Amino acid sequence: MMMGARALRAAISAAPITAAIQFAWGTPAFAQDSAANPGINPADTAWMIVATALVLMMTIPGLALFYSGMVRKKNVLATMAQSLTAVAIISILWVIFGYSLTFVGNGPWLGSLDSWFLAGITMDSVNPAAKTIPEALFMLYQMTFAIITVALVAGSVADRMRFSAYVLFSIGWFIFAYVPLAHWVWGGGFLASMGVMDFAGGLVVHLSAGISGLVAAKVMGNRHGYGHDNLSPFDLSLAVVGTGLLWVGWFGFNGGSALAANSRAVMAITATHLAACAGALTWGAIEWATRRKPSVLGMISGAVAGLGTITPASGFVAPWHGIVIGIIAGLVCFWACTWLKHRFKYDDSLDVFGVHGIGGLTGTLLAGVLATAAIGGTSGLLEGNPQQLLIQLYGVVVTLVWCGGVTFVLLKLVSAFVPLRVSMQQELEGLDISQHGEALQ
Repeated sequence: MMMGARALRAAISAAPITAAIQFAWGTPAFAQDSAANPGINPADTAWMIVATALVLMMTIPGLALFYSGMVRKKNVLATMAQSLTAVAIISILWVIFGYSLTFVGNGPWLGSLDSWFLAGITMDSVNPAAKTIPEALFMLYQMTFAIITVALVAGSVADRMRFSAYVLFSIGWFIFAYVPLAHWVWGGGFLASMGVMDFAGGLVVHLSAGISGLVAAKVMGNRHGYGHDNLSPFDLSLAVVGTGLLWVGWFGFNGGSALAANSRAVMAITATHLAACAGALTWGAIEWATRRKPSVLGMISGAVAGLGTITPASGFVAPWHGIVIGIIAGLVCFWACTWLKHRFKYDDSLDVFGVHGIGGLTGTLLAGVLATAAIGGTSGLLEGNPQQLLIQLYGVVVTLVWCGGVTFVLLKLVSAFVPLRVSMQQELEGLDISQHGEALQ
């Protein structure tokens, strides 16, 4: 007993020494990375890990719930499957060649394949675009943007696109539309060299998805019964939950685009939140004035419109500008989803063009008007730099022409291999059963 007590006291006395030795020799890999590359900042890295998770959350479950809550019950699972499939396919393609072609090399049109399959990415390597975080983390963060952009397009053709056609189109659109455009704007391509401002994806994400969705909706034609049958949402509560996840995730989307834990990230997050609030209130107010009742669908649409519209400008404008941009987003996107859509009779099922396309276009131009040099380093029209607005307009035109054209060609090519849309009987039966053999009870 005496020996046991003595041994116990000795062990307790040695515990602090043992812990110190273990700490010294067992330093976490995070700190080892910082020692290997002093440029890697622990605070920036921690924030960007969180931001990456937030942006991935925007697709699953955020967009999956948002979209599936606005379709009919017989298409809920098929709509969710499109978001899930985008995550799986685009993640792998991004690692194989997407990241390298977008962010490695500085050619005017495309990057290089020097880092295909992540070749050369080590524990302490960094990308010149994000020098204070590990390159692997920068790669992951940008992956989440590619994922949600591809997933967004599907909303325009919800309820009618064949799953096999969606898979083929998504692969082709990622390769020929997203990767080149992202390189042009963010990877050192010709639009970046011209000075086009797109802080977090007004062109690369929202306008590209919006115009592509519009073209896809026109090529595929309207849903059966569009304009006279009841196509109302199955469960708006799902869409409200999805909106909340998107809203919070957008803090990583816009705030993370500062690529550092700094004041600019905070400014972007503040402007983002205010724009969403202003967009929701504006859309709801318009419905209240014109239809006597503000709908839940309208308010969440206004919130997402505000979020999408502030995106390109969020890191270039003052926080209070978020309120201005949100109000404009609510007005313009409401007009696009009502008058414009009815005037030209296109069936953009979930208003991808009306909310994301028009929102991204509007926000990109407003960035050229409201940009504040004290925040983003570039002045806009109101600070005496009218040329910036013309540069922004050029970026808009390039995005519209390229992504719209690529989408049209891809859909025609895919249709040569598989039908783009399900048969009439399958559409009436529902895509859950016809495409996946499952259904909600």
